[in-house]
Amino acid sequence: MTRRAWAGSAAAVSSAGCQRSRRRVIGVVPKATSHLFFVSINLGVRNAAHEFGVDVTWNGPNDETDHNRQIQIVDSLIAQRVDALAISATDERALTAPVERAIAAGIPVTVFDSGVKTAKYVTFVATDNAGAGATAARRLAALVQRPTVAMVMQKPGGTSTGERERNFEETITREFPALRIVTRQYCMADRARALAAAENILTAHPDVGGIFCSSEAASLGAIQAITTRGVSGTVKLVTFDTSEAHVAALGSGLIDVMLVQDGVRIGYEAVASLVRKLRGETPSRRVALPAREVVRADLGKPDVLRLLRPIQ
Repeated sequence: MTRRAWAGSAAAVSSAGCQRSRRRVIGVVPKATSHLFFVSINLGVRNAAHEFGVDVTWNGPNDETDHNRQIQIVDSLIAQRVDALAISATDERALTAPVERAIAAGIPVTVFDSGVKTAKYVTFVATDNAGAGATAARRLAALVQRPTVAMVMQKPGGTSTGERERNFEETITREFPALRIVTRQYCMADRARALAAAENILTAHPDVGGIFCSSEAASLGAIQAITTRGVSGTVKLVTFDTSEAHVAALGSGLIDVMLVQDGVRIGYEAVASLVRKLRGETPSRRVALPAREVVRADLGKPDVLRLLRPIQ
């Protein structure tokens, strides 16, 4: 979909809401609104809204660590009596009570991307983050020429990144006993802090063989640190998510493997599950989508380009 078409779709949905149409209204609350991943999810949400004839209210915090703001947004949507709610939780425990308040008010909830500590949701739509973490471990282990690796992690309390990180570590420990994880540092979903974390790793462990970055922010910081230090190719890099900086780094050989989620599909499936629920159907309890492994040789493939640049 072109930028113009996407904007037109979004405007049409907004206009329909302003006219107080009798169509169903689904509130969609991402972890954050600024990352490209959630921009692509928004596109999938709008595509589904157009296809199924529902209105959507899209609102989330600017910062992925701001769970207080996300709680306020959920409570506001409950007060507005939206017909259904989809949420990607900033913190799996902090959002449990607000989500259960929505459910108790008769509002069905689908969880997407990052989980909530409740079993009362309609559907959980997410990347297979456990599998992606294991894949990252195997790819990095095959690339490194030194017996040490490091991790730039996202933040505590996030289900999706936590699963990637945990399964990366478990796979390294179980399958590659000669390989050691020398340090793990959180970036708190912030690019500047990710840069500082990656620089700390490269300073404290100058012989580190590779780094795994579990998120967009973590990856961007590591890309910058490796560029500044001039260790591209020497320090192997496996990253998660995408941006123009990721694509450029993959093309130059700085990133060795990039794991990419299909945000458009996640957003679409989240809305679709709630439409089915509102129609009296029984949606799938779990929709797990594989992360796509992308290497430099893939950059010319049309399906990969659509995944890397969903909004043209």
